[in-house]
Formats: sequence, C-alpha cells, structure tokens
Amino acid sequence: MESTGGVAVVTGAGSGIGAAVAAALLRDGWRVALAGRRAAALEETAREAGAGDRALVVPADVTSPESVEALFAAVRRRWGRLDLLFNNAGRFGAAAPVEEFSLDEWRSVVDTNLTGAFLCAREAFRLMREQDPRGGRIINNGSLSAHTPRPHAVAYTATKHAVTGLTKQLSLEGRRYRIACGQIDIGNAATEMTSGFGAGALQADGSVCAEPVMDVRHVADAVRYMAGLPLDANAQFLTVMATAMPSFVGRG
Repeated sequence: MESTGGVAVVTGAGSGIGAAVAAALLRDGWRVALAGRRAAALEETAREAGAGDRALVVPADVTSPESVEALFAAVRRRWGRLDLLFNNAGRFGAAAPVEEFSLDEWRSVVDTNLTGAFLCAREAFRLMREQDPRGGRIINNGSLSAHTPRPHAVAYTATKHAVTGLTKQLSLEGRRYRIACGQIDIGNAATEMTSGFGAGALQADGSVCAEPVMDVRHVADAVRYMAGLPLDANAQFLTVMATAMPSFVGRG
C-alpha cells in the first residue's frame, strides 16, 4: 500500500491491535497521534515504528470528555487536521455469568467501549467537518462479539453490538460532511487479550477447548486497506478472523 501524509488518531495504541495498527500506519507514512492511558507503552510503540516526529504521544482516557477533547485539540495544534480515527480502545471486562456481573464492572466496560468510542467520534466529526479539504474516515473496532456472544461476556457483547449501531449512525450523519465510517470485526487476533485461548476457552455448550489465533499483522493490514480507500468508497463492515475459530461460523 502506498504511503500517505494523512493524519490519524489511534486509541488504545499502547498494546495489542492498537499498537499494531499505529505502527503499520506510521510505517506507511501517516502522521499518527497515539492515545492510551500508559505513556510509556505509547512511547514504545512509536519508538519501535521508527516514526520520529510523525508520531504524537498523547496519554488520554477515552472515558473522560475532557481528556478526549484535549487529545483532539493536541492533534489540531500539531497538524491542523484529521483524516482517520481508529476507534480501538476497549476492555473485555470480568468473565462472569450475567447474574454475578457487577454493576460497577458493567459501567466500566460501557464507558470504555461505547461511550469512549462516541466521545472520540464526536470530536473527530467536529474537526473533520470544519477542515479544508473537508472530510475524513472513522474505523470502529467492532469484534466478532458484535455478531455472536461468548459465554460470560455480557457487557462486552452488549457494547460491541451497540458499536455496530454507532457505526451505522456515524455513516448516515457523516455523508453530508464527506466523513466515511466503517467497522472492522476481529476474531482471535494474537494479543494479550487472547493469550490464554490456546490453553482453552469456554464454549457455548459448556465445554472448554483451545481456540486458534491469527497474527495481529493481518488486522493491521485490513485496517490499512480500509484507511487507504478514497472517501467516495467505504468498507462498511469487514470481518477478519482466525480461519478455524469454533464459535462464529456454524453452531458454536
């Protein structure tokens, strides 16, 4: 894929999918604001990508409106525009059955996965609609849980289903501003979140079995494809998953 001089914000850029995508965009020539709670992890992502001054490290908490506003203000000051938001920050939450899932944990997952995505999208809209040339692209991290639940994941599943609604709403309202919005649904990328899947994961029938994972670079490549489209084209929903996953295609 050809390099670009575009400006991107990647949330959750300190580890896992966010770090892989941020590094890939930087290597492609993007200018990238790396957002996340851990400054040291963000610095490491930027350093490993050899980004130099094309990386902007902005410690941020996506659950805080003030922190999100400061993130996008920093991007505006540094580069004056925004071409891409990868709305990636998220957490799985405690693995517990519905009747044992605490309200505090529910609120924490909702605040991060859903409210955080909304707050970032809102700031991206405000910047993209005003800049010249107008427009840009938002890519939301949906997950296969936006389609099919895992056992003991009520908050994660509910928020990822809601992210699909957010994606559609952003697509609808973004048309007038040349803002495209798509969603990538990822299944079992090899990250810290899936590190235990090889030893066994709880299945819908109550059994525990090992699940395959795929290299996270395939996710980064998929996001690069979506990000590289012209604004008159959009990958509305794209699924990338480990081929032999047991719980998405067929009866899990």
